[in-house]
Amino acid sequence: MRARAPLRVSYAGGGTDVPPYPSLKGGVVLSSTIQNYAYCSITPRPDGMVSVSREDQDVSTGPERLTELKGSGEVEFVRAVAKRFGVEQGFDADLRYDALPGTGLGSSSALCVALIGAFREWKGTSMTDYEIANLAYDVERKDVGIPGGLQDQYASTFGGFNLIEFKKDSNIVNPLRIKRETLNELEYSSLLCFTGTTRRSGGILQRQIESYEHKDSRVMEALERMKELTLQMKDSLLTGNLTEFARLLNSEWVTKKALDSAISTDEVDILLHAARESGAIGGKLLGAGGGGFLFLYCEPGKQVHVEKAVERLGGKAFPVRFDLEGLQTWRSPK
Repeated sequence: MRARAPLRVSYAGGGTDVPPYPSLKGGVVLSSTIQNYAYCSITPRPDGMVSVSREDQDVSTGPERLTELKGSGEVEFVRAVAKRFGVEQGFDADLRYDALPGTGLGSSSALCVALIGAFREWKGTSMTDYEIANLAYDVERKDVGIPGGLQDQYASTFGGFNLIEFKKDSNIVNPLRIKRETLNELEYSSLLCFTGTTRRSGGILQRQIESYEHKDSRVMEALERMKELTLQMKDSLLTGNLTEFARLLNSEWVTKKALDSAISTDEVDILLHAARESGAIGGKLLGAGGGGFLFLYCEPGKQVHVEKAVERLGGKAFPVRFDLEGLQTWRSPK
């Protein structure tokens, strides 16, 4: 049984999806998935033992009984998902990422979604996309205890461009019908830039939670402003106004930085400045902050200039290709 789940780019609204804010004020996020994935392959084995391997790092754990399997990170995900599905048989779990966790692309959540997809395929369990996303959230945030918001699991499961609304009693994924020419132009003009550092978002998120629990006016105003910008960015995509989209991307980044002083770093600021000086008209750091990937929207014909500028400073630029399918599962040929 195999599965892949796409990573995501969050354009606006990230932070409004972090509990308890959505149940109190309502959150909204604009995101898309990209053709970079987390992969999972589950192979049953007859001896009741379980092993977990990272194909991209040549690291493995086990074989051991599931209850005796030791390890953190991916091993915790495997244990938690297997427990949720009531798995008693042995299996090998082979995992890999196209981008490491801690880079702001939702890699951990995508892996959790892929694991659920593979186990669902193995067990023949009927699940809706909403049920998969909800389970992935519960596994990652509650069972494993990784702090974060709600958006990543929904983005990876559903795929494509979505406006995702988070409320007290429901979360709604609204697929966006964006013109193909707009998508083509957005791909053509966009870059992902790895800053060279990963980050641990737990501290930033915890401070954000404490700030709005104490009704910090600066943070509360920033979150409300981010929701306004998210809806405006959605409109700019639907109308094909990518210049306006880039302008709003900059506004969203300025607003997001008001949530916590550690969201940006000197290195991030230097890279963004160099990118803008070389032809990027919109840009922001993805994820909770502190490191990972930048998303950059460039003037037509300026992508190569931007790429060279960030790489001179130690960054690494990559093209953007959108995924419109979300979670995919299949059985390998015999």
